[in-house]
Amino acid sequence: MTRALIVVDVQNDFCEGGSLPVTGGGQVARDVDALLRQWAAGGPEAPGWDHVVATKDHHVDPGDHWSSEPDFATSWPVHCEVGTAGEQFHPDLDPAPFEAVFLKGRHEAAYSGFEGHDDDGATLADWLRRRGVTEVDVCGLATDHCVRATALDAVAAGFDTRLLSRLCAGVAPETTTAALSELEAHGVQVA
Repeated sequence: MTRALIVVDVQNDFCEGGSLPVTGGGQVARDVDALLRQWAAGGPEAPGWDHVVATKDHHVDPGDHWSSEPDFATSWPVHCEVGTAGEQFHPDLDPAPFEAVFLKGRHEAAYSGFEGHDDDGATLADWLRRRGVTEVDVCGLATDHCVRATALDAVAAGFDTRLLSRLCAGVAPETTTAALSELEAHGVQVA
């Protein structure tokens, strides 16, 4: 079995101080970074990933996904705009371990990392399959939106999928609880 970690959207705009902050986003960045350092160092305590990738919201003009009067269900304040600090990874998350970053949503909403492409134009599913990946761990922001969509698409694409819930943060308790239940119902192992 070949396993990959997918780190979803740990970007400045989704952390405290950003335009669409998730409470605990900064802590997720620090916790993921600590785990990636442990993985890079190897040894008996290191997580057993063969590959590590990330996703980013990468909006140019996503249409009605952005709104001056957002409903926080299908429309949101301006966030992760290309060329802004808000689009960048949180400063406490070192991106060096990422073998590839999948950018999503230039001109559409694009919640799932499986909607993104790397610098060579490969989709996340194709990139993983070319490397023989059969199992994925998913973590990041936000549990009830982009993490949820990425994990559901991972299962739909045929990957054995595990959500690392302690390395996630959700927008709201109710929608996070509903997302976790939905993920389990679709075969995602919530760890």
